[in-house]
Amino acid sequence: MLEQRIQQHFIDSADLKYQSAQSLSAPISAAVQALLACITGGGKILACGAGVSASQAQMFASLCVSGFERDRPELAAVALSADSGFLASVSGAAGLSTHYLARQVRALGQASDVLLAISITGNDHSLLEAVEAAHERDMMVVVLTGHTGGALAARMRETDVLICVPHERPARVRETHDLVLNCLCDGVDTQLLGEQEM
Repeated sequence: MLEQRIQQHFIDSADLKYQSAQSLSAPISAAVQALLACITGGGKILACGAGVSASQAQMFASLCVSGFERDRPELAAVALSADSGFLASVSGAAGLSTHYLARQVRALGQASDVLLAISITGNDHSLLEAVEAAHERDMMVVVLTGHTGGALAARMRETDVLICVPHERPARVRETHDLVLNCLCDGVDTQLLGEQEM
């Protein structure tokens, strides 16, 4: 029984990725182009996520700086909320703990930068505020979310990119987000360095 359940997880995950490949390839490609324009134009990527997605944002920023699957120059990327000192400073300040991402975007973001926001539901208040702060700075926004995109989908501007995994189950959305982030890294590397055999 347990082994069958485990196998079903693999099957469900593979099915979602297979079914989403065609519908997500265009927004992923658009996101790669946005990230590439940002990086080659001297900008930086500010990555953030809500809850568990924050670790995905941190992983993505790390891969930008350290490299994905081949050696290349470092790309400017910062994971917001990854600074434990900053989080400790705002946690005791009245009203600041819910605005920490937006405050970081306002402090660090410039018009040449891109905000990458990751959310399972698209309804996280801190990410909604971060997107508003990015728009205040005339930054482009790339959002990874699930199901219908939630409130974040409604905040997207015409120049922003929404990558919405069409599934309600958080585990499936997170797994697909991991693949999307890998595609973003590979796409940027391919555009910068040329094709490489898979």
